Amino acid sequence: MLKNYRFVSQPPRGPLGWWSLPPALLAATALLWWTAAGTESAPGKLVEGLPWIGDFLARMLPPNLGYIHENLLGPALQTVQIALLGTVLSVVLAVPVSLIAARNLSPSPWLYHASRQVLNLLRGINEIILALIFVAAVGLGPFAGVLALALHGAGMLGKFFAEAIEEADPGPAEAMRAAGCDTARVVAFGVLPQVLPAWVGVILYRFEANIRISTILGMVGAGGIGFELITTMKLFEYENTAACVLVILTLVFATDLLSAQLRSRLR
Repeated sequence: MLKNYRFVSQPPRGPLGWWSLPPALLAATALLWWTAAGTESAPGKLVEGLPWIGDFLARMLPPNLGYIHENLLGPALQTVQIALLGTVLSVVLAVPVSLIAARNLSPSPWLYHASRQVLNLLRGINEIILALIFVAAVGLGPFAGVLALALHGAGMLGKFFAEAIEEADPGPAEAMRAAGCDTARVVAFGVLPQVLPAWVGVILYRFEANIRISTILGMVGAGGIGFELITTMKLFEYENTAACVLVILTLVFATDLLSAQLRSRLR
């Protein structure tokens, strides 16, 4: 006679209970304390330095608006030129590397890993360090800034481009391969139409970032309005420094508005 067996299913394991909250809070607190100690963060130091910040800002007021017309229009235009050309060159460099760095398009695993490491290398070196290297190579001037933005931007854009390709729907590409299309046609008609809107959005964001970064590169001799900014600060001409800051903010705001308009039109 068969015995009746009763099978009792194990209840599914849910999320950790409330008892896991105190250890997590303790670990987070210890991590924050460790980072604050390592960075010597002390709110008291900031409070003590507030009068010095106020004194510095008071020396900048009122801004010398006449200095903008006399000395800053050319450097501001040069800053835009550096950012624009650096962005274009970074796209030119990033596109072919991203096609190899995408897992679903790379012809071999070693090429995939090698191209990924190239992008990591370009992205891992800061723009200021690249600008210093190129200033030593090609001399002072905006060309060094263009090269620095192009190389670092290629690393950033190449990573985003490759990830967008990997997230694309594989259906159209597989159908084209089954129909006998070569790799170039698969990329041009099966992949690019899907990833192009995402690419354009990333390129516009990179151009916005390059506007801000190019103002800093001028401080190391790579041209643009940053050179004027650091010069006025060294000469203690703080009213002129305030004028430089106003021009930089105007460039950033104008670029943000233009980028937003372009993105809305693309949608």
